[in-house]
Amino acid sequence: MKIEMKKKDAALAAIIIGVALLAFLAHELIGSEGAGKVVIKVNGELEGTYSLAEDQEIEINGGSNKLLIKNGKADMIEADCPDQLCVHQKPVSLRNESIICLPNKVVVEIETSESSELDAVTN
Repeated sequence: MKIEMKKKDAALAAIIIGVALLAFLAHELIGSEGAGKVVIKVNGELEGTYSLAEDQEIEINGGSNKLLIKNGKADMIEADCPDQLCVHQKPVSLRNESIICLPNKVVVEIETSESSELDAVTN
């Protein structure tokens, strides 16, 4: 009886690991296709749209700002503004998250099907 239980336990563990592996692979494959995009506007005008699935560094507004897209997140890594608030902001990757550089009038916004941790703002 103990041998039967061990074989069944091993089979169950193998099934669980197999399902977990398939779920991980599906998430990786679908995740890159369903990755959002970064929309960059300068002074209200569209400057560019870029995929979060492709790692790249983007110069914005003639080089006044630099945005790094890496691992599905967009991060402002450089700006010539005095306060550097946009550079110190956390990387964004979820729908409606944004990075704003007021002195340079740059808005970086994420458009994707995934939702942010915060769904609404209340008073």
